[in-house]
Amino acid sequence: MIRFLCLSAVLLLQGLSSSAENRDLLLVAGQSNAVGFDANEAELPVDPNDAETLFWWRVGDPPPDAFDGTSGRQWTSLQFQPRTPSMEGEAAKTTGRQYGNFNKSMKGGFGPEMGLVRALRAQQNRPLAVIKTAFSGTSVAGDWNVGQPGRADACYRAMIEEIRLATAAATARGVTLRPRALVWVQGESDAHPQHAPAYAANLTAMLQRLRTDLQAPDLILLLAVNTRFGNGKNPHMPVVIEAQKQVARELSRCRYVDTAGAETLPPSHTHFTAPGTLVIGRRFAEALLAVESAGAAAPKP
Repeated sequence: MIRFLCLSAVLLLQGLSSSAENRDLLLVAGQSNAVGFDANEAELPVDPNDAETLFWWRVGDPPPDAFDGTSGRQWTSLQFQPRTPSMEGEAAKTTGRQYGNFNKSMKGGFGPEMGLVRALRAQQNRPLAVIKTAFSGTSVAGDWNVGQPGRADACYRAMIEEIRLATAAATARGVTLRPRALVWVQGESDAHPQHAPAYAANLTAMLQRLRTDLQAPDLILLLAVNTRFGNGKNPHMPVVIEAQKQVARELSRCRYVDTAGAETLPPSHTHFTAPGTLVIGRRFAEALLAVESAGAAAPKP
């Protein structure tokens, strides 16, 4: 961790010492609705302005491994992500991999990053970069956990590693990244009798650790979950939703983003559709701008 922080400081100094291009960095992370499991790329309207946003991604299902879909650990432009094949038989048992990063009926998909960036660009002319690390079926308790000895944090470590590599690659091409916000779409897998009561504490620990690791204490934190998960039959979803609202109240520059009404795919309503995913992306953009506006309007001490 110390090595990562030192590297971040060196890269920042390198960027400031040159005529580097500056870009706001948006982080997208979470589980399947951050991946965009059922957000079919065929339903994504074309927008030529997507080419102006730098994009780095890694998406899959647990555990993070060589079979994840990635941008090749290089910067590209904002776009849908192609589907990687699921595994079957012994391979699936060995790796724990079951379903690939997107629905097997699709060529690929996209997450809230598309609606987020497009909505921000409609309001502002600021260069953007997005790093997306999302893994379907993952919980904070079991996959993103930090600060608790013996608890798994493979997805969190993968996210930090991608940020480190992406930052280095950006600096090498003369781009300085300024952490602006985290878009977090997760919670469904913590809607479990054992995990739900600890969700607020676990999520808070992860978010605080992220700010520390990125040396970005003012990083805006935007939290959401599919409120329809379980189709009204999961008694632990209200606990997770309230936990996100609690975290948003208690952490500075943190906002709960309500996804109610965004279209989900029947009959299970586990995932947002392509239109629903675009809607929640726009809601994240609205929340981000609202947090920044509130901060700018706050009186100076």
